[in-house]
Amino acid sequence: MTDYLDIKDEVSEALASGRAVVALESTIISHGMPYPRNVETALAVEEIVRKGGAVPATIAILGGRIKIGLSREEVEYLGTATNILKASRRDLAHIVSNGLNGATTVAATMIAANLAGIRVFVTGGIGGVHRGAENSFDISADLQELAATNVAVICAGAKSILDIGLTLEYLETMGVPVAGFGTDDLPAFYIRKSGFKVDYRYDDAEAIAGVLHAKWKLGLEGGMVIANPIPEEYEMDPDKIDAAITQALSEADKKGIKGKETTPFLLDRVKQITGGDSLESNIQLVYNNARVGTEIAVAFSKLK
Repeated sequence: MTDYLDIKDEVSEALASGRAVVALESTIISHGMPYPRNVETALAVEEIVRKGGAVPATIAILGGRIKIGLSREEVEYLGTATNILKASRRDLAHIVSNGLNGATTVAATMIAANLAGIRVFVTGGIGGVHRGAENSFDISADLQELAATNVAVICAGAKSILDIGLTLEYLETMGVPVAGFGTDDLPAFYIRKSGFKVDYRYDDAEAIAGVLHAKWKLGLEGGMVIANPIPEEYEMDPDKIDAAITQALSEADKKGIKGKETTPFLLDRVKQITGGDSLESNIQLVYNNARVGTEIAVAFSKLK
């Protein structure tokens, strides 16, 4: 598989020596935030990981090569170029074989991290079952990847534009454990509580690392969702965010927006409707996830 991977020296050395490495996605750079906040946020997240004692590995596809760890110039390119495809599992072979550029989603980042031997991945929120999926069958590939790929995903729960109840039902069916970090209630991205319970609560990184170690030693394939609530001071008003999501969903329906374009459209419209408040919350929850994910990665590296 290394025929398709370019692993940054810093990352390769850390993996070879058993040091903690944290995978980071690139869709948030190319499709999730406006420039220059996207680049600033990506670089700040990498710095948080380093300060926590791990090595960051931001993942993307450039010129058909799967990059495990990016230079500052490559991050800048992803944040400004207009020829960056949104890459999920179904897109990887097409992008690689045709020498194209792609920003990796949760699913694609998990695949690439697993190929490189990275077990902990930090993102904003996972995809899931979209509202109205009983008619559209719009279900993110992230959920299937979580069932199949041995990478733990630290996130602020499921994106609040989704049907969170059905997302949890799907994860349960696929045998994916959903753990809360310091919470019994699944967070919903911009808000700390969704009204749905997690499977298990853990209050420290060492406990979660121990569960991951046991899971994979037992041969239980697949990842684990580690849901970390947005810091209280950055939480949005639930009524305000629900109203914004309802309006954005209505607009998406009228415009006929479907598939992989749905999430970027909804997140952008929610940002506009909330006057930019949702973007600030998004950035802060990613920073918080990076801190917690790094703690878990460091604890896990000590158990190998």
